[in-house]
Amino acid sequence: MAQRSFLNVLLCPRCGGTAGAILTCPLEVVKTRLQSSQLALRPLCLPEIQLPGMSVRLVNPTPPSPGVLQLLRAILEKEGMRSLFRGLGPNLAGVAPSRAIYFAAYSGVKERLNTVLVPESKKVHMLAAACAGISSATLTNPIWLVKTRMQLQARVKGETASNALQCAMHVYRTEGLRGFYRGVTASYAGVSETIIHFVIYEALKQELRNSQHSHSPALTLPPNNHDFFGLMGAAAVSKTCATCIAYPHEVIRTRLREEGSRYRSFTQTLQLVVREEGPLALYRGLLAHLIRQIPNAAIMMATYEVIVHL
Repeated sequence: MAQRSFLNVLLCPRCGGTAGAILTCPLEVVKTRLQSSQLALRPLCLPEIQLPGMSVRLVNPTPPSPGVLQLLRAILEKEGMRSLFRGLGPNLAGVAPSRAIYFAAYSGVKERLNTVLVPESKKVHMLAAACAGISSATLTNPIWLVKTRMQLQARVKGETASNALQCAMHVYRTEGLRGFYRGVTASYAGVSETIIHFVIYEALKQELRNSQHSHSPALTLPPNNHDFFGLMGAAAVSKTCATCIAYPHEVIRTRLREEGSRYRSFTQTLQLVVREEGPLALYRGLLAHLIRQIPNAAIMMATYEVIVHL
């Protein structure tokens, strides 16, 4: 029974995660492009102008950041439909092991912590989410680095772009094995997002459970058979809160993964982005990320809960 439960936890997230990766790949590409320094918007200082009795340096105001639809249209026109699915191969290759590692670690650690701490407490959920996030980020970072590099490769229509294997070989030749772990520090910082997400989700799930018992005491349904749409709502709310709070790590991680970039560490990248582009630059691509992540997280978490129960 324990082995069957473990296999359920390991295999359940694959279905929802894989389908979500395919459907939301264009938004993933747009989000990555918005986060990168390729679209860094800095004020332009024009040459000094000599006027009678004074010297004036004109500053051209920063142009507005392109929106999600605007960038989607630009990629379609200049690069073609295939560019909206750049990095899909590594994404599909990584989403299954990433989700499997994450949920298996979360479930396993939570089960162990429940025996030594107050069962199902917030401390248990936080520690389990932290361990799961660090394990998943460490083991799958090379896959996500290749995906990011591919998504940042702009190409002209008809031009052949490098595939995942060619991109990985290029990283190995130019940067060595360490190159595959660029941005992993930002991923560790992003564990805070998963902690916030799971703490809120578990609290909302408990509220749903209590509400079901109070309103339907006569029903003979098992205690874990929650309402599917209620679980989707809980996952969507918790993911939205967590994403908005911890989103800057996403921008920093993309900058660190850029090829030949001047971004070297988490702290240095954070300071550089804020100094050159302002604090709002840390939230570039947030809308595309929310549009992509919220339904994905809602469907995945609810599917996971239902399949595990069944």
